[in-house]
Amino acid sequence: QVHLVESGGGLVQPGGSLRLSCTASLSIFSLYAMAWYRQAPGKERELVARIKFDGNTNYGDSVKDRFSISRDGAKKSVYLQMNSLKPEDTAVYYCHAYYLDNNFWGQGTQVTVSS
Repeated sequence: QVHLVESGGGLVQPGGSLRLSCTASLSIFSLYAMAWYRQAPGKERELVARIKFDGNTNYGDSVKDRFSISRDGAKKSVYLQMNSLKPEDTAVYYCHAYYLDNNFWGQGTQVTVSS
């Protein structure tokens, strides 16, 4: 079992920045991958960014060059730095972990981009 706790969401103006944090209940290096997904009202959940155990990353097309995923093993945490935010980035952001062929999700944190 992996417990994930997100933080850092909120309201930000277009063009602004936010950093989301996700803390896991076990060493993140024991996880095959950690990722951020998001889901906007009326839309399917989509991948935002993923970091694998070996450090390789990949991003959704809509956030490339604006968002960055990173990790801190000592803090058992993964971060999502979001820059140049747009209204269409508004969604609930979920932390995800893939461990022993199982998917684990955090409770989600709301990000709202609006003037």
